[in-house]
Amino acid sequence: MALIEYAREAERAQLAKEREDKQKTGLFAGFYARNPVNGSRIPVFVADYVSMDYGSGAIMAVPAHDGRDYDFAQAFGLDIVEVVQAPAGKEQGCFSGDGTAIRSPESGDSPYAITGLPTAEAKKKIISALAESGRGEAAVNFKLRDWVFSRQHYWGEPFPLVHTPDGRTLPVAVPVLLPEMEDFRPETSDSPDAPIRPPLGRAGDDWRMVDVDGVTCERELNSMPQWAGSCWYYLRFMDPDNDQTFCSDRAQKYFGPVDLYIGGAEHAVLHLLYSRFWHKVLYDLGHVGTPEPFKKLYNQGMVTADAFTDERGAYVDIRKVEIKEGEGYHRESGRKLIKVSGKMGKRYKNGLPPEEVGEEYGVDSLRLYEMYMGPLDASAPWSMDGIRGMQRFLQRAWRNLVSEDRKPKMGGEISADLERLLHHTVLRVTDDLESLRFNTAIAALIELNNAIVSQEWLPEQLYRHFVVMLAPFAPHFCEEIWELLGETGSISEAPWPETRKELARADTIEMPVQVNGKMRARFTVAVDASRDDLEKQALEQENVIRHLEGKKPRKVIVVPGRMVNIVI
Repeated sequence: MALIEYAREAERAQLAKEREDKQKTGLFAGFYARNPVNGSRIPVFVADYVSMDYGSGAIMAVPAHDGRDYDFAQAFGLDIVEVVQAPAGKEQGCFSGDGTAIRSPESGDSPYAITGLPTAEAKKKIISALAESGRGEAAVNFKLRDWVFSRQHYWGEPFPLVHTPDGRTLPVAVPVLLPEMEDFRPETSDSPDAPIRPPLGRAGDDWRMVDVDGVTCERELNSMPQWAGSCWYYLRFMDPDNDQTFCSDRAQKYFGPVDLYIGGAEHAVLHLLYSRFWHKVLYDLGHVGTPEPFKKLYNQGMVTADAFTDERGAYVDIRKVEIKEGEGYHRESGRKLIKVSGKMGKRYKNGLPPEEVGEEYGVDSLRLYEMYMGPLDASAPWSMDGIRGMQRFLQRAWRNLVSEDRKPKMGGEISADLERLLHHTVLRVTDDLESLRFNTAIAALIELNNAIVSQEWLPEQLYRHFVVMLAPFAPHFCEEIWELLGETGSISEAPWPETRKELARADTIEMPVQVNGKMRARFTVAVDASRDDLEKQALEQENVIRHLEGKKPRKVIVVPGRMVNIVI
């Protein structure tokens, strides 16, 4: 009876992971288990500290090498037998890492002779010996958890389910569209007996109540999570107007699988993993023709930014922060705030909505800056100065291309030097775009833009090639210029410039230098310069020396013909 009461009490208690730091509790079951290898007796306890996701049934505790087992054994005075020797300097307390096997048979005749073996080798030999003796076998355990596929919010896809008065659940025809509502709050009540209903509980009876075979039923009021749509949206994009199936075989064969998946590292454990699960289920059911949804994965870096908290630890909206000498102060109260470095995100309140940035600086300036911040796969800090720099670049480009009376400044013959620079730029931008090196492609366009500042008129070939190459980065800017040229179609449909490689080749090139992902200098160098020479010249640039501030570079990344990136 005591064991049953203890189990009931433990069931009512908090989850085990919330109680790990509390005193371990448990009851001796009154019997022992037999160790199948050495025959020793092992006391059996009923305890509440084992994590729920570990599994069900009995487990074998290893007090010497598991922190929770160690605490439990100490609390109940149980034997703690060390079987893995810790490396030098880590001998104190409970050791749970890889070490050397001890206190096991040393004789070569015993299949369990593992003393002296490293942990990885000892595990393999133990598994092999248990399998040969019939005492165990090798197995792979997948730690998959149940997927809670419902949410108490309005904006998810409604479930095509209804509930009958007698408690049955029935399917209904799809699609089920969300009702028009003005109040999206959950339904609550002061009465402790009244249920809390999700926002769809506020919907009118004309949506909430459904007649099924003459019986009035209520719709399921929970909605699906965001995964319901995001796991397979790429398939629907291939065939969005098909009202017979989510994606036809013909569309899948033409468009699928997706050529390139670009997502942050955080997506690897959420969207990427779930969409692959979803796709493989559809494949097993015969609804898609490829076992994998994506051909290639590319992880972009994060945008980082300083966040600020008040004395309570609450994040303060960046609009209410005033920076003075590198420190943050609340604009209204004047109180000094605590600066926290990390990624940019809504929960940290350290980012501005894109529409606000676009309204002040132009959406093309924002697009250019985001792609110019550094290599796409590297994290980079946010800087409003960088956006202003891109805005100045576009303003200069406009002055180079358009006269004060809004006429294209196009005409004249191209010089040999400008023609070489143009074809060299086409070669660089084309190659960089294909390799997702957007920052260096923009750098090449900035160089070309700087070279034509003194030109009163731009030859047609140079004019059109420059605008078409800039269009992927600043589409609104370039569409307007395309219209000024008298073109009726979109610039996105214009043919990409072709390059004459014999003109694109040069004896020297201009090498950009980045410090921590931000452009700091450029220098001219021979095309065939060695890596050592490129590194040496990069570190000798005056602006680079200034930004190093006497620090020794942690790493210098040299990409011949492309760039030098110095990490400090």
